[in-house]
Amino acid sequence: MLIQSRVLILLLLSLLVVSAVSHDKKKKFKGVTYDGRSLIINGRRELIFSGSVHYPRLPPEMWPQILNISKHGGLNAIDTYVFWNVHEPEQGQYSFEGKYDLVKFIKLIKENHMYAILRIGPFIQAEWNFGGFPYWLKEVNNITFRTVNPPFKHHMKKFTEMIVKKMKHAKLFASQGGPIILSQIENEYNTIQPAFKESGTQYIHWAAKMAVNLKTGVPWMMCKQMDAPDPVINSCNGRNCGDTFPGPNKHYKPFLWTENWTAQYRVFGDPPSQRSAEDLAYSVARFFSKNGSLVNYYMYYGGTNYGRTAAAFVTTRYYDEAPLDEYGLQKDPKWSHLRDLHTALKMCKKPLFGGVPSVQNLGLGLEARVYENPGTNDCAAFLSNSDFRVPAIAKFRDRDYYLPAHSISILPDCKTLVYNTQTIVAQHNERGFRVSEVANTNLHWQMSQEKVPTISDASVRSTTPLELMNQTKDTSDYLWYTTSIELRNLDLPRRIDIVPVIQIANLGHAMHAFVNDEYIGSGHGSHIEKSFTFRKPVKLKPGVNQISLLGMTVGFPDSGVYLEHRLAGVLNVFIQGLNLGTIDLTHNGWGHKVGVEGEKLHLYTQGGSHRVQWTEAKGSGTALTWYKTYFDAPEGDEPVALNLTSMSKGMAWVNGKSLGRYWVSYLSPIGKPSQSEYHIPRAFLKPTDNLLVLFEEIGGNPEEVTILTVNRDTVCSYITEHHPPQVKSWLGQDSEIQSGLDIIKPQASLKCPNHKVIVEVEFASFGDPFGACGDFTIGTCTTVDTKEIVEEYCLGKTVCTIPVDWKKLTTKNEEPCPGIVKTLAVQVQCEHKKKH
Repeated sequence: MLIQSRVLILLLLSLLVVSAVSHDKKKKFKGVTYDGRSLIINGRRELIFSGSVHYPRLPPEMWPQILNISKHGGLNAIDTYVFWNVHEPEQGQYSFEGKYDLVKFIKLIKENHMYAILRIGPFIQAEWNFGGFPYWLKEVNNITFRTVNPPFKHHMKKFTEMIVKKMKHAKLFASQGGPIILSQIENEYNTIQPAFKESGTQYIHWAAKMAVNLKTGVPWMMCKQMDAPDPVINSCNGRNCGDTFPGPNKHYKPFLWTENWTAQYRVFGDPPSQRSAEDLAYSVARFFSKNGSLVNYYMYYGGTNYGRTAAAFVTTRYYDEAPLDEYGLQKDPKWSHLRDLHTALKMCKKPLFGGVPSVQNLGLGLEARVYENPGTNDCAAFLSNSDFRVPAIAKFRDRDYYLPAHSISILPDCKTLVYNTQTIVAQHNERGFRVSEVANTNLHWQMSQEKVPTISDASVRSTTPLELMNQTKDTSDYLWYTTSIELRNLDLPRRIDIVPVIQIANLGHAMHAFVNDEYIGSGHGSHIEKSFTFRKPVKLKPGVNQISLLGMTVGFPDSGVYLEHRLAGVLNVFIQGLNLGTIDLTHNGWGHKVGVEGEKLHLYTQGGSHRVQWTEAKGSGTALTWYKTYFDAPEGDEPVALNLTSMSKGMAWVNGKSLGRYWVSYLSPIGKPSQSEYHIPRAFLKPTDNLLVLFEEIGGNPEEVTILTVNRDTVCSYITEHHPPQVKSWLGQDSEIQSGLDIIKPQASLKCPNHKVIVEVEFASFGDPFGACGDFTIGTCTTVDTKEIVEEYCLGKTVCTIPVDWKKLTTKNEEPCPGIVKTLAVQVQCEHKKKH
């Protein structure tokens, strides 16, 4: 094997397919090369199970926790983008501290004995403000993003070189003994390349050459880039790359999956997003059965878009349906089912890399993909049923295997079924929120009203309304547009049934309108259609009438061609229904003012909050109101959240740290907010006197705001008699098993989080129960004493197992529900053991 590996490495070097790292025969090879089968890391082939975790989307205090639980989920690599706009917010001024300490994050990955995948971009999209580009880049003379434009190439190259140099200085590339095994340049460029025609092709060749010339000692890749130039590897993004991706563009490049979307990010106005654990597992097993060697879950932990970092209309919570939810808690069964999949695939590693692949048709929609080494006993098989509705019995090597619909069974020795993608052995859980007794005691809310400016308060003047983003320069969401109109008595309608209407065409994203200091309404676009037209009746008076419009962005756009030319803000303004007819105010002369006063005064900080007068807040308030209160840190150590369903739209801060934008008044098609709870990291809190500040744009009732603790203490199991046998090593181990599989019969396994114990069995039924964790219901058939038996197995324990055997689930001497495949459904509640 060693001789074969050296020959392979030398061959790859001669083809210029590998990174430029010399191979010293006297020393162990250090670095990363590749061939058509896989990456070769420090001379060894590896199956890579990676998860995306973005360092700016969680406080540094949470980094160790998230990396540790990711590793226990069977991951051996962490993938992250590099966020240009946080590292160089002003041209030439760099920031790599706190949650932007990229070097520290990569070093922590290494401390966890995991690999790192560094996606430099520097365009990243990522549902991140401006796709990761800093605003100042937009104002560079004659710039066009992401094409053979000299100013853009200069700045892109300068930033990329700076990041690579920083990584090299810290010795973080695998060629230096570090964890980084793969880097990415550009990002999904195929989606805009046709717009630039030949210039697009030239650009992608320039970008590849520029990156390779940095000589990192590890390969470069381009995702969704079928014409990625050698030696850059093209990789797949999507939900089902095992079936939708044509494959590498050269036979000597490996099959890599850069983004397996674990759900879908959400925008304000979206209904809940789901992707089942079963479908996700099927896609991964399919990919590895077809010569895949690296999968990255996007996202494995999504985290939070703190501050103003989210892209246009993207919610503050990011990829909450990932294996780890926004609070860093295991979302089961997704986390556990994937953990078991990783274990099953690791059992297949030897035949996957050393065996000869073959495909055998087992019937309509059924096939076996086999990797076998004829000279050894190494053999692994993947038995698949592609039918989405109908299960099947497949005969493979003189044995019958039950294959549920749309499933793949893994046989690491070509005989023993240890995992099926559709059959979940792992436990389930349900997220719960509890109102904190400590934090909500004696909340005293105060308020301060934001002043609505007139044209005399606005220093930037123009005949017409100016474009919003060019004025705010991404320093604030808000831009005031102000003008005035003088009317006579005879200009106003005399009939009481005729009321003037103001009509405002807006390029997006949202706007609040005030006439004579009175709030008259709000309008907004959507993630799909940013622009909108606002129409509302207005009360006008004889004399001078002040019109003040608070235009805003809800994050900058993050994708598409000509990103630097996007527009937002007020376009034109008309007053209809006057005796004069329709009046066009578009050229009436406008004043502009960036931001709101509370932002400039830093009212959300302890020092800034003393710069205005506060009065007691009672009940529902009006538009543009600042609210503040103090609270003590919630009891325990569980994650903390803020429930804002009583508010409308605005921003929230705790101790001066932004929790991001909230917009609970923008309802989804099912009549609920896209996000109601907002994460407060424990790292943001002090034991007492935590300052909570809300800037409410439309109106809401702060007295109904509650501070919550978050848990996943409702734990469930749902196991049928058709479940395959389980591999005992799954129960707490994560090793590469090649032989001697220790098989046990199906059993329900329940484990409380954080050393809690089972205090109640809330549901237990053996028969035909239905529903899901948190909402089980007894079916038409069930045993009568299963709940009491389960209580004997589980109460007072942190971990319990229950055999799926009717003789042990009932005291009766006859089998319940004969003639049907029976299911055991159990739901328990966990709590910390009470101290006496």
